[in-house]
Amino acid sequence: MAQFDVNSTSVENIISSIKAGEIAIPEIQRPFVWDGSKVRDLMDSLYKGFPVGYIIVWKNPDIRLKDGKVSSGKKILIDGQQRITAIQAAVVGQKVVDSSYKKKRITIAFNPIDEVFEVCNPAIEKDSKWIPDISEVFDVGFDAWEFVNRYCETNNMTGKQSEINKTLMRLMSIKGINLGVTELSQTLTIDEVTDIFIRINSQGVVLSQADFAMSKISSDDRYGGNETRKMIDYFCHFMQRPADYDIIVANDKEFAKSEALQKIKWVTKEQEDIYVPSYTDVLRVSFTHVFQRGKIADLVNLLSGRNFETRENLESIAEDSFCKLREGVEAFVNETNFKRYLMIVQSTGIVDSSLVRSKNVLNFGYILYLSLKDRGMFPAMIESIVRRWIVLSMLTGRYSGSAESVIDYDIKRFTEQDPETFLKTTETGELSDAFWNTVLVQRLDTSVASSPYFLVFLMAQVKKNARGFLSKQITVQSLIEQRGDIHHIFPKKFLQKNGVDNRKDYNQIANYVYTQSETNIKIKDDAPREYMARMKHQVAGEGTYYGGITDMDDLRANLAENCVPEAFMDMDIFDYPVFLDTRRIMMAQYIREYYESLK
Repeated sequence: MAQFDVNSTSVENIISSIKAGEIAIPEIQRPFVWDGSKVRDLMDSLYKGFPVGYIIVWKNPDIRLKDGKVSSGKKILIDGQQRITAIQAAVVGQKVVDSSYKKKRITIAFNPIDEVFEVCNPAIEKDSKWIPDISEVFDVGFDAWEFVNRYCETNNMTGKQSEINKTLMRLMSIKGINLGVTELSQTLTIDEVTDIFIRINSQGVVLSQADFAMSKISSDDRYGGNETRKMIDYFCHFMQRPADYDIIVANDKEFAKSEALQKIKWVTKEQEDIYVPSYTDVLRVSFTHVFQRGKIADLVNLLSGRNFETRENLESIAEDSFCKLREGVEAFVNETNFKRYLMIVQSTGIVDSSLVRSKNVLNFGYILYLSLKDRGMFPAMIESIVRRWIVLSMLTGRYSGSAESVIDYDIKRFTEQDPETFLKTTETGELSDAFWNTVLVQRLDTSVASSPYFLVFLMAQVKKNARGFLSKQITVQSLIEQRGDIHHIFPKKFLQKNGVDNRKDYNQIANYVYTQSETNIKIKDDAPREYMARMKHQVAGEGTYYGGITDMDDLRANLAENCVPEAFMDMDIFDYPVFLDTRRIMMAQYIREYYESLK
């Protein structure tokens, strides 16, 4: 059975189908990203008969209504949105939404004498040789004969009516130009559609399953899907560009009147940069929270009314699914929920987005928080479970790679079992003594500064209020928040001069600490025993060299909170391998103590 049909249809038919609601253009790529010159070039290509590429539509499955009748599913335009929107802008005169969320016209002009297109401007509007807006030519009331006579008279072209008329007819024939249409079968699964799309679409941005889900939501005009899509879209947009609130409200008057806007308005007053979700994140968290499923493909099927047992598509399931998804989105964007979850995230020591490499760690943390809250669990217990799960996930790389299957597995276990029991079982299996004493020590043997193990170490330092290396008052948290630098304990140039010139060796994370830049500059490329000798003089009251530590016990405490062995103060180049081994063990133990304190 063919998975898709390839045929062609005229520009006019496509525009008519969109107007009739037979083809939906989901607003997942808003705003319109083409500038006027690209619209002009597309018109020129159509005029000259050049190929402009295929568009791809995916037919929604037919759905059985509550009265037993069958409603034919509409087609969703999943690739070619920019081209079709450009054609509508130029030919129909439809306004587009620009990058400032303002509706505007992109007006394309045409010169019948030279047969060239241009973006209309004041000079063209004053030049009688130009048709300043070609959409007037395609209007049903346009009188070609009258136009040609008037045009020739105005431009002193008596006797040229036939030539101008041929050119005008060629322009008007753009509506009859055929475009290639790839129509994907309604029987295809979301996985198959994704695969086909990737294979067919060799240019542009490859859409994800979340994009297809947003297409499905956006194209719904029966169960409030498009408003739900706008809640997701605008919430994410406001988090990054809160100043656009007034512009969007002014240009989307219908949404401005809705309760949905009031539910997300609060975020325009915040300055959040630890967890800034994309629409994919909002969709994943909202869906998994209310449906207890982790695979976005299941969401597309549910919104289509899919009964997984009978394989029918039922209106009752579609309606219920859109309703539940809306509940999930509203729970996600709820100010109280979002802020309390962020407090839990920050209580783990995550004070900056740079400390979390996988967004899905924070996504599942929020899923877990909302799910446990729904169960009426005691707040202190929720905080403990969510905190530990976030850090456990980072330490074990739980959501790296193919995260969907793991998310699906985890939410089912947390839902079906006692959450605390499932967490403890997972801890026993994955955070055993062997993990802390051997596995984690080995994983700390890396030169990747963004390693989750080093990031968790920094989180532990933040949680324990550790100070920067050789700093009396400045904390690691302050250095991270102020975008401080990570420096080498055994200076890089010192190591290079002494034969340790492999990046993998001198950039070991066990050789990294956060310290003040001025301290690092003064240390330069001296051996540890040399610059620490000066620190010994400083604590003995014999000068000021680095930071403000003036007490030996305080110096020892500073070394301990940075997991630097005290013997380091007398080390030289030959001690470097031993130093790394010792510090990795200390770091692993430090992380373990930190994890156990999260309960």
